[in-house]
Amino acid sequence: MSADGARTAVVTGGSGFVGSHLVRRLLERDYQVHATVRSAAHSAKVLPLHRLQQEFPGRLTLFEADLLRPGSFDEAMSGCRVVFHVASPFRMPEKIKDGRKDMVEPAVDGTRNVLASVERAATVERLVLTSTVGAIFGDYIDVLAMDDRTLAEKYVNTTSTVENNPYHYAKTLAEREARAAEAAQSRWRMVSVNPGLILGPSLTPASESGSLFLLDELFKGYFFYGAPDFSFTTADVRDVADAHIAAAEHPAAKGRYIVGAETMTSFHEMSRIIRTRYPRDPRLPRTALPHWPVRVLGPAFGLTQDYIRKHLGIRFRVDNSRSVRELGITYRPIEETLLDHYETWRRQRRAR
Repeated sequence: MSADGARTAVVTGGSGFVGSHLVRRLLERDYQVHATVRSAAHSAKVLPLHRLQQEFPGRLTLFEADLLRPGSFDEAMSGCRVVFHVASPFRMPEKIKDGRKDMVEPAVDGTRNVLASVERAATVERLVLTSTVGAIFGDYIDVLAMDDRTLAEKYVNTTSTVENNPYHYAKTLAEREARAAEAAQSRWRMVSVNPGLILGPSLTPASESGSLFLLDELFKGYFFYGAPDFSFTTADVRDVADAHIAAAEHPAAKGRYIVGAETMTSFHEMSRIIRTRYPRDPRLPRTALPHWPVRVLGPAFGLTQDYIRKHLGIRFRVDNSRSVRELGITYRPIEETLLDHYETWRRQRRAR
């Protein structure tokens, strides 16, 4: 640890998709890093962090911590100036069995426990919370009612519930908890980073991130017959990591920052981009499906008619100007993100 803790940071969820990239970026910027993991014995998931320990000797310390256990983050935060609270499960709707247990409790109770540890850690001056654009809207159709049909930081998700889109609901509640805790004191300040669907190369083949699961379906050929007209607000995991660090280092950073491309990308466009380099992959869809078969067959694939109505064919613009202007983010082209994502996926599958 540095003498005054000025360059010491803790990353919760350090073995996750975003967390592992953030740990690497911090080490590259000469930080001392405390990374929390659920279990140091989970070798496949923690292996990338062990490799970083070898690459950056003496600069990365691992701590076991459980989001649902009060006080478990206290030791990791000791002597740290910055806390990056990244840990929180992200699963696609069809993978969520119990919205409250799977999403709300880890996100909300976990954030409360992290906030309590921040309160006990006298050296902490800045909390950077990993939120999501889902704390701004519940369903795509909500954005159509926003000014100029453009997603902007000033809005808050009011339509999600524990039954309907529990991930967005959980992250909305967690961000609200953190804002309330910040307002109740004056020692530390909080900034939230609100990314879209996070894509890019994964450092850990054991990650359970929902964004990796979604692209896994595309790459495995689930849509080889044609791509349904669903589009996504995307963010490169490396840009997301850089945004976290900028939010911590820029003294004037405040509030929330959307981190995502200005324009959405559809399944069909993702496939087209990847086929520019892999034109013969038979699993990638070559055509876009019309809407009617998706409406007819969607329920057989776990999509309700309500979800289809609120998402299918809907696109909107994303106002990412604050992240560019105040955090200095230069966004990677979606082509680079997707091709890096796909090639990492191919390598990891071959290695299994």
